[in-house]
Amino acid sequence: MCLPDHSPPCEETRHGGTGSGERPGPLLRDRGRGRPHGSWVDHETWQRVVPRLARSFRVLVYDRRGHSRSERPPGQGSRRQDEDDLASLIEILGAPAHVAANSFGASTALGLAARRPELLRSLTAHEPPLMGVVGEGDQELRPVLRAMGAALDGVLAALRAGEDRAGAQRFVDEVVIGPGGWERLPERYRATLTANAPTFADEHGDPDWSRLDLARLAGFPGPALLTFGSESPPWFPVIVGKLAAALGGRARMRTLVGDGHVPHLTHPDRYADDLTEFIRSSRGTGPCG
Repeated sequence: MCLPDHSPPCEETRHGGTGSGERPGPLLRDRGRGRPHGSWVDHETWQRVVPRLARSFRVLVYDRRGHSRSERPPGQGSRRQDEDDLASLIEILGAPAHVAANSFGASTALGLAARRPELLRSLTAHEPPLMGVVGEGDQELRPVLRAMGAALDGVLAALRAGEDRAGAQRFVDEVVIGPGGWERLPERYRATLTANAPTFADEHGDPDWSRLDLARLAGFPGPALLTFGSESPPWFPVIVGKLAAALGGRARMRTLVGDGHVPHLTHPDRYADDLTEFIRSSRGTGPCG
């Protein structure tokens, strides 16, 4: 985030974020809507990388609406609201910002980059579930996407029946980690997943949750790092490839070997170091020079 040198450090916000450090070149971390998909947990999932990042940047993590310490307004929500929330945070703290995000949080950051490119100095996005960019022409991927859709339908059915813990368990075991994944999670994560589960159902009530205007995204002038894990489901590399093609030479696409959907949890030091290197190498190429 290109704040002037005299700007104060990021303090705790109403979204439940934390900040540290006073060095130039701050980083705004949109933690996404959860672990592992980006729609379930909160800012705590980023705490393993914050101390290492705070050596070089001022760091903010926050809970998006509907999650943990943020408000849960009534009525159908939309990803555009999340984008507007992120925009407001950046404007309050000082634009432009380096933004790093995971999963649905990455979808939110990409959506903002398409609509308000002047707010982002750089963008790092890991595995956004933007299945709407794949299209009907990707014949080999269609069976995989159909299977994914069926699994998501089962999760949503449980959530809409008020069975939040069962829905959270199905999501972990059937969509992201695989059988037995739920039992391997610490109980504190299972509790947070359950508490934030209703927001996942709300997201899927938004008809545009999986879509992105690639033509508008192509206008983003800043550097972007788009990543996917070697252990992740096969649709993510295809989605990331579509996004990288839209951004052209401004985007780096990278496979995180040995990682899955949550590299900031599984290999936090490596993830933080890679992110730091990318931001440092991209200075002078973004909208604020």
